[in-house]
Amino acid sequence: MEIRGSTTVYGIIGYPVKHSLSPLMQTAAFQEAGIDAVYVPFEVKPEHLKTALDGIRALNVMGVNVTIPHKERVVEFIDFLDEDAEFLGAVNTIKNVEGKLHGYNTDAVGFYRSLVEEGIALKGKTAVMFGAGGAAKAVGYALLKGGVKFLHIFNRNFSRAKELGDLLSRLGNVLVYPLKESAVETVLPTADVIVNTTSVGMKSSDPHLFDYSKIPEGKTVVDIIYTPPETELLKAAKKKGCKVVNGLGMLLYQGVAAFEIWTGRKAPAELMKKVLLEELYG
Repeated sequence: MEIRGSTTVYGIIGYPVKHSLSPLMQTAAFQEAGIDAVYVPFEVKPEHLKTALDGIRALNVMGVNVTIPHKERVVEFIDFLDEDAEFLGAVNTIKNVEGKLHGYNTDAVGFYRSLVEEGIALKGKTAVMFGAGGAAKAVGYALLKGGVKFLHIFNRNFSRAKELGDLLSRLGNVLVYPLKESAVETVLPTADVIVNTTSVGMKSSDPHLFDYSKIPEGKTVVDIIYTPPETELLKAAKKKGCKVVNGLGMLLYQGVAAFEIWTGRKAPAELMKKVLLEELYG
């Protein structure tokens, strides 16, 4: 690609940021759409966050994604927040509109769209979710906005689970539990959808979240981890005849949503998916 005086700049801010797949995915999307733009990583230490955002305004960077550890703290420096970002208290996409920074959260819509693309319906269903961190907040929000009737949350740190439950209960019926085998075994049979939002499973040596032999047959099991493409949880669920979904779709569709916010154009989702698949799985 050629860099011209008319080339616009997008990017991602985080610390660290070298592992991000967004530069590959978004650059490919801009090229496919014929948009004269580049997308670059900006490694921003927490103490430099405000300065970085001032720099976005000053340099007329048109938009950025925001990743760990800045998603929540960045909110205080944003001029306008969309409904999802305001509720979640977290921003992962910023659009620069004539020096005013508009903040969005596309994690929730990314997760929801990944389920829709797999033909998974949520309305009236019961969901069981493991984890209560930042990802769980977006996933739980998406599940409830998508029509889940009951959301059960398990987490090792019960106080954190309760904090998340208090927030999400503004949207629907939410119950929280400490991560104990007896409680999991009681609740699991009621589940239509089971979701792991924790990092457990990224390594094959990770201890199981619960006894995977207790997964009910024929349900939907989602793990937002995308490397490896099939965690021990998903392998066990597949043996039970469950529909299994990994985190690639969430990664893809949060990026698709960001592209569409920035450009006002339909994103080349299939190409973006192809780029991710090639980079992640060869």
